[in-house]
Amino acid sequence: MKQMLKTLSLITALIAAPSAMADTLLIERAQEKPAGALPARGETASQVEARFGAPQERLEPRGGQKQQWPTINRWVYPAFTVYFEKQRVIDVVANQAAPNEIGPKPPIR
Repeated sequence: MKQMLKTLSLITALIAAPSAMADTLLIERAQEKPAGALPARGETASQVEARFGAPQERLEPRGGQKQQWPTINRWVYPAFTVYFEKQRVIDVVANQAAPNEIGPKPPIR
């Protein structure tokens, strides 16, 4: 019985290994970027535009249906997407480098 449990554990570990390696690649790529290569949290929209130029695309705002739900604006650049609340950066997400890379899903249009 112990031998069967060991074998089952080994098989499970081998099956899970390829997916863990794919996730690591995205994390490593994101960590390789120098901190100055992305907009910083708290920057204004005009500072981001002055530093990185006009975005490829300005997506439709989301949220704002209620007072407690802020309106979120999204700008798409080739390497990342910037999320703004009240003209301030709240988050930056790296875009997928290739279609087969495992990473964040494209923004909802």
